[in-house]
Amino acid sequence: MPAHAVGPPVPEEPDEGYHQSLKPRHVQMIAMGGAIGVGLFLGSAQRMHQTGPGLVLAYLAAGIVAFLVMRALGELVLHRPTAGSFVTYAREFIGPWAGFASGWMYWLNWAMTGVAEITAVGIYVHYWAPDLPQWLSALAALGVLLAVNLVSVRLFGELEFWFAMLKVAAITVFLVVGVVLVATRHRVGEHRATLANLTDHGGFMPQGSWVVLLSLQGVIFAYAAIEMVGISAGEAENPRTVLPRAINGVVRRIALFYVGAVFLLVTVLPWTVYTPGESPFVTVFAALGVAGIGGVMNLVVLSAALSSTNPGLYSTGRILRSLAQRGEAPAVTARMSSRHVPYGGILFTSLVYLAGVALNVVVPHEAFEIATSIASLGVLTTWATLLYAQIRFRRAALRGKVERPGYRMPGSPYTNWLALGFLVLVVGLMLFDPTQRWAVVAIPFLAVALWVGWRVVSARRTGPPQRRSRSPPQGPSPGRSPNGPPAPPPAPPR
Repeated sequence: MPAHAVGPPVPEEPDEGYHQSLKPRHVQMIAMGGAIGVGLFLGSAQRMHQTGPGLVLAYLAAGIVAFLVMRALGELVLHRPTAGSFVTYAREFIGPWAGFASGWMYWLNWAMTGVAEITAVGIYVHYWAPDLPQWLSALAALGVLLAVNLVSVRLFGELEFWFAMLKVAAITVFLVVGVVLVATRHRVGEHRATLANLTDHGGFMPQGSWVVLLSLQGVIFAYAAIEMVGISAGEAENPRTVLPRAINGVVRRIALFYVGAVFLLVTVLPWTVYTPGESPFVTVFAALGVAGIGGVMNLVVLSAALSSTNPGLYSTGRILRSLAQRGEAPAVTARMSSRHVPYGGILFTSLVYLAGVALNVVVPHEAFEIATSIASLGVLTTWATLLYAQIRFRRAALRGKVERPGYRMPGSPYTNWLALGFLVLVVGLMLFDPTQRWAVVAIPFLAVALWVGWRVVSARRTGPPQRRSRSPPQGPSPGRSPNGPPAPPPAPPR
């Protein structure tokens, strides 16, 4: 059996028009850059303020599920690398309707994530220019990133590589500094860095275990975008060699950066010090009293927000084009530029980002939470689709219809069902959070919208039913075709 599986061809999902312009370093950093964003750099402050040190457990649990999702994605990608990613896999192994629904839910995820990210840009800019309108900073950020995505894939990859490098370097510095501070019990502002901070300020779960469970929705959002590595497969060089390494590397680094960083945050300073309006990393470095370090860290988290918006435009452009090629999205989203950029889908998504700018005008303080709650529904749908598609892929392999690659989902199908149960639990918990409840209420409306959309798409494909003739059928007569009009004379031989 070959090292990788090659299933039956899927002609409806071509990657034509794309160039394999992304180097291995680009693929690694695209996944890293998309995943390390405002969920960690900004959202963790609010969740820490609400939850306390027990937030570490929420990040650990969500990290385990994220690992399983990535491994399921890895097996599917090795089966068939494609820019359509999970939309292709859902269509192939679950059904055409699943590809349609998952594609549009993923678009909703990134559309709302982009709104959250550009909102974070406005919040970060307040550090230097408190009087500058939040919406103006968000609009400027959108303009820059839209221009980058429309120029070329290689430029996007380079910018994302350096954005992600800056974030990774900043978190690495924080991890080293944090370990040193805790090991030496160094004084940080008015407090001392020590493991005792985990329990000295109301206990490890000062608000109770229930609040830790409720935090899972926001934590899941923080892990969003790890699936970006699958979408980049269609434009990656040697994807069957590069992607397993990229997936394993991303999982290890994300676990270290998320769980490790949150653990150090709640040990370097008491959880009560962190405030929702400021990045916890800025809080720590500002408390150290080093001149200018707070501003430098704020610049890093600003680049983090820009870096996370960047892959949003990239991925939705490809997913929308994948849908449009099947007639499941507006035809304009299938347009490709001479530089091999799906500019139609990118511009389509940017319209929602503009609506996010308007949201920052109307409700600047609530814009971030509104956007993340809706985006989380898209994240949960995408992850659930990947997990279930891998189950169906495994069943097809057992029946001999496809071959499984050597890189496989560990413990499948039991780990799939365990992870799916976790995702259902998160949706249920959202009902008990006043800021997230309305997103769950929106689920039936989203389901109806997807159902109507799928019926419209299906009707367009089949067309109106043909009218049947009431006259009795007649056999073919000389010089006539069986279906009526005179048959043309045979073409002369060439």
